[in-house]
This record gives sequence, C-alpha cells and structure tokens, in this order.
Amino acid sequence: MDARQDTQAVHGGGGQTRGALGRYGETLAARRLTQSGMTVLARNWRAGRTGEIDIVARDGDTLVVCEVKTRRAGTFQHPMAAITPAKAGRLRRLAERWLQEHGGAPPGGVRIDLVGVLLPQRGAPVVEHVRGVA
Repeated sequence: MDARQDTQAVHGGGGQTRGALGRYGETLAARRLTQSGMTVLARNWRAGRTGEIDIVARDGDTLVVCEVKTRRAGTFQHPMAAITPAKAGRLRRLAERWLQEHGGAPPGGVRIDLVGVLLPQRGAPVVEHVRGVA
C-alpha cells in the first residue's frame, strides 16, 4: 500500500477509529526512521501496566525511544506539542525498563525522539522527526 492508499484508508469511510489513525501514523513514522538509516527494533512495546513505547529503534550505537503522535489537520494541537514534562518522564521510565529487560544501555546511550504525523484534508501526510526531545 503506498502513501496515497494509506491516506485514503484513514480519511475514507468516516468511521476510522483513533486506534487505526495511530497505527497508520506509527507505520509512517517507522518508514521515516528506516529511511533515515535507523533500525526499528520494536513497535508498540509494552511494559506491563507502566505504558507503551511506540517505536524502539537503533541509530548507530544509540537506542532511540520514539513517541509518535498523529493528528488530522485542524482538529487538535499540532503533534509536535505532545511532549509534556509528564510524558517525557514516562518515556524515560519506559526506556529504563527496556534497558533492564534487554541487557543495558548501548555505548551511545539513549535518546528520546518524537515523530509527528499531520494528516491534511488533501494531499500527502506531513511527517516530522525531532531528535532528543526529552
């Protein structure tokens, strides 16, 4: 499925759930990260009731915990405004949990990134990747 078909799947039908929108955004985000040379290690990694990391990736020798926010244009805050101090703290705790379960920190340490996906009414989605947001 190409980006145009993906967009039609999300915009068409009118009854798309927020979960479908989020999954679509995560797929676009994973694609963007891979295209930029990163390796996706896990998607939707859950730490019990503690929470979930949308994407865990490796960027060289750095582990990247990536939060993905997908929004329809004009309906909610811009996706890049999603990292509040509380959200940043939760992501740090989840990163620590990942490291505990997967053998510790890599030589390059850990970075928290945000990928914002904005879906306009028409046209291709806009995908922004910001490194080191928290």
